[in-house]
Amino acid sequence: MADVHPEQAQLQADRIYLGWQYVLLHPDPGPPPKRPSPFVEPQRESKPDPELVRRERMQEDLLNRPVKIFRTFMAVLAVVILGAAVAGVLNWSFAIIGLVAAGGVAAICSYAVLQGDRAVRYRVQEQQARDDRVRQERDKELFRAQEEHAERYRAWQELKDRHDRQLTWYAVAVPDEIDRVDVAGGTLPGWSALVTLLGATRLYSGGHLTVLDLSEGAIAKDLIELARRGGDEPLVWVLPVDLPKLDLGATLKPEAFADVLAHVVSVSEEHRTTRDLSFDNAILERVLDVLGENATIAQVTAALRALAQVGDPRDDLKYGLITAEQLERIGTMFGRGVSDRVVIERAWALESQLRKLETLGTEAVRLPPARLRVVSMDRQAGVFGNRVLGTYVATALTHILRQSPASDRPWYHTIIVAGADKLRGDVLDRLMDACETSRTGLVLTYRSLTPTVRERLGRGHAAVAFMRLGNAEDARVASEHVGTEHRLELAQLTETISASVAGLNGTPYTSTIDQVEEGVEERGDSSTDLKEDITESTEWGRTADKIGEKERVLQRSREFLVEPHQLQQLPTTSVIVTDATADGRRVRLADANPAILTFPRTTLGELEQVREAVLGMDEPADSEEPPPNLGPPPPRLDWRKKG
Repeated sequence: MADVHPEQAQLQADRIYLGWQYVLLHPDPGPPPKRPSPFVEPQRESKPDPELVRRERMQEDLLNRPVKIFRTFMAVLAVVILGAAVAGVLNWSFAIIGLVAAGGVAAICSYAVLQGDRAVRYRVQEQQARDDRVRQERDKELFRAQEEHAERYRAWQELKDRHDRQLTWYAVAVPDEIDRVDVAGGTLPGWSALVTLLGATRLYSGGHLTVLDLSEGAIAKDLIELARRGGDEPLVWVLPVDLPKLDLGATLKPEAFADVLAHVVSVSEEHRTTRDLSFDNAILERVLDVLGENATIAQVTAALRALAQVGDPRDDLKYGLITAEQLERIGTMFGRGVSDRVVIERAWALESQLRKLETLGTEAVRLPPARLRVVSMDRQAGVFGNRVLGTYVATALTHILRQSPASDRPWYHTIIVAGADKLRGDVLDRLMDACETSRTGLVLTYRSLTPTVRERLGRGHAAVAFMRLGNAEDARVASEHVGTEHRLELAQLTETISASVAGLNGTPYTSTIDQVEEGVEERGDSSTDLKEDITESTEWGRTADKIGEKERVLQRSREFLVEPHQLQQLPTTSVIVTDATADGRRVRLADANPAILTFPRTTLGELEQVREAVLGMDEPADSEEPPPNLGPPPPRLDWRKKG
């Protein structure tokens, strides 16, 4: 099982990295539990409630008022009787009886009033006792609530720490048993991110990379700068300017060279059959047989002009492109008769196409070894001319691969063809077969899903990746291929950064072939920091660095179903990767932004591996060992370290 710790993670040579998947294994626990607040008494606990005392007093006064009035009356009566007895008006015997009766009644009334006052004090004390019991019970409940809050807070703090420490970006990779990666859709900035990521991980693993850029968008500029900063000196050909210094195919045998040229001619004739190609191939083989080995394309076009009877052959004789003997043999090569017209027409067509390649290899220079080679088409050249040049490079590469022995290590040499939908289907088929037999990794990017592309998408043991598809029909086909039942999670960071680099790749390539002639300086084999190189030498790294706190600020995400309108609105660097495994077909959403490798919570382990490791760590709940720290940043990656 792979180690999920970023400080121990290493790029694996047997993995093809296509991006990173945003997943939160531990969801956000939300805000901390609210602390219970104690009840604040309006008065101190030692004093009774004045309002309660006032109410009780008022009620008792209302009840005792008749008794007090009657007591006052009896007291006044006793005074009157006493006065009458003193004045001699009333006999003292009767007066004493009246005084006893009136005083007794007054005393009884006073006792009743006193009992009422005692009852008031008792009720107040009883209510105060009840309040004290309620207060004590409330204090006990508050204490229990505080203890429960402390337990809940400790549990929340543990979940929060786990959430804050967890990894958020997991590598999306396919094993090297995959023969090919087909990328459908996408924009030039998206292709730039994917090519930079693929190239950086392949070169860091010790491999070699060839990029055939037919997009005319300079999508490998960041990769070139990254490789140069890492200690390599990439070779960049910009065609047709560098065509004289391109020696690709110079060592091919005549029959292979004829096959290459026949396919180049078929670029403008989409409906040509295998029979037509065979006829062109036969003409070219006969011409090359006359010219001998190591014949240049300028010599081939001169011979075709002689065969088609175009122009004055003395000019070609003057410049030494053909000899008089060769001219004579060409004139009698196909005999005389009705077939001459057919041969003349095809020879004329062949010459008109191949003359665009006449300068090929005429000024070839000795080039130093390089682990990154880029062949691109100049956007200022004609569209048809670029298709001719692209077909020639792809077909020549195919023959070179067919003649090479199978590599001991799959994907050690990787070929990326950007804009492969500009090549004929048979050219793609031959390139796929050659890469498979030689165990060369192949990545094909298609701008649109033409019928030719649909027939070959995912064919064989290949992984398929879908990027933004602007065309509604292409989006429908892609959603049917993936399956609309899949629900994918898209990170907010992906949308934010993708919106920030909409104008990427505005400048063309700079050829390095002219600089090679003056001599190449030997560069030291010093260790470099891949994270720092990505940040400083790629537009993706600089853009991500400007965002600030990166994924720590933008941790939100949203889910969506794989539906056509969603595929038309995918962020620039989003890649939906589908590949077959022993457990069935996997569908994953990745972000191909190479700058994610520099984030502190990015791991080179895949989600399935990390999930198993995390679940294994969470099982022993009674373990006293603290959870492992997943927070430290990834290590310094040596660009030149061989995998």
